[in-house]
Amino acid sequence: MDAFETLLAAGRTAVERWVKARIASPADAEDVLQETYMAAFQGFGSLRDPSAFLPWILGIARRKCADWYRAQARRREIPLDALPETAPELPADSAVEETLDALPPRDQLMLSLFYRDMLSQKQIARRLGVPEGTVKSRMSAARSRFRAAYPYPPKGEIHMKNTTALPDRLPEYSIVWTEEAPFPVDCHELMGWFIRPRLGETLRWGMYDLPSRKLDVSYDMEVTGPASVHGLEGVSISAKVIPPKPALPEDDLMKEPVGASTGGQEAWTFIAQEKDGHTRFLSAEHIEGGTRVLTTFLDGEAFMDNWGFGEDNRGMPVHLTPQGKIQRRGDAVVTTDAKALMDVVGRCQVTLDGVTHDTVCLMDLGMYAEGIISEQFIDREGRTVLWRRFNRDDWAMDRYGQRWSELLPENERITVNGQVCVHWYDCLCAR
Repeated sequence: MDAFETLLAAGRTAVERWVKARIASPADAEDVLQETYMAAFQGFGSLRDPSAFLPWILGIARRKCADWYRAQARRREIPLDALPETAPELPADSAVEETLDALPPRDQLMLSLFYRDMLSQKQIARRLGVPEGTVKSRMSAARSRFRAAYPYPPKGEIHMKNTTALPDRLPEYSIVWTEEAPFPVDCHELMGWFIRPRLGETLRWGMYDLPSRKLDVSYDMEVTGPASVHGLEGVSISAKVIPPKPALPEDDLMKEPVGASTGGQEAWTFIAQEKDGHTRFLSAEHIEGGTRVLTTFLDGEAFMDNWGFGEDNRGMPVHLTPQGKIQRRGDAVVTTDAKALMDVVGRCQVTLDGVTHDTVCLMDLGMYAEGIISEQFIDREGRTVLWRRFNRDDWAMDRYGQRWSELLPENERITVNGQVCVHWYDCLCAR
């Protein structure tokens, strides 16, 4: 294997993740990758420092992606000036959505392309077939009108808008499975962190031990503004960890999940995005021993094991409907095959602290990690009402020394393909 093939083999995964994060169509992404590899092969002789191979080939990939977007813009011009100046009346589920919907359609388009579709101003100009200067002026006007209409003070005059405190103990709840068909739902939340990667979003969520029902750790989260990593546009999210008081003893069963979620840190900063019908993390950052440590989706398993999801970090699908891969009848769960799966399994009335929510249940069987099962109850607005974790009875026995049915004999059990799984802990959100 020559030098080019050796370096390409080491960097191929990062290049593929970068291109596939920019281009949703698998066929088009593959075409761009092949053009990238060919251009890199032909120009390899000009690379003086082999240690710079990855940023060098990513630069080639960036240019090839730009060529692809330029070609798409020529084929699909949008007549921006033809849009009306009056805004349609649309339902809103937040102050941000309500403000955006009240703007003229031209402003809605500019802000949506930039903040929702995560396109740069150059990409917007190509897509709309207008000069970049026109995009900048229209974007500035749209932002000014949004700020004038937005009902909350600018960032800096207020802090977290979600002031609802989480209870110290998990409230009583009931889950009633119904015979009604699950409704389709769009859930825009980031997997495992429950916040939507959109400007204006705030959230507080926490983890509750069972059977004690005490709150062990919680997080204050806020989308703080636009951000980008490796040329991909997203939003920056701050996550402040509120650790348990007193600290969990070494033999507490909740010490591992709390430690895994916090990473031993007081705060995290993420860059995440919603794009191509999926939500995904792009980077995670924390302070360790006075050093700022940044990990991105190009960093292989160091990132994917904690923050990545799906092939090439494609992310969590937004639109959720039953696929028939997982069947649930009472406490018995059966799957179509032995692979890790995720599917909507039914419709439930979840009564939490006296309030009843109409929800669908999304089950994850080993997608995050083998032997870990979760139930996520999502309402019609696409918000998580309750999240519950189960462990396969023999999960991590070498570490814990007992089966979970022995460690947590009081906790609820279900079976998955005949294997016993034991309820471990719950998560609640406050908005």
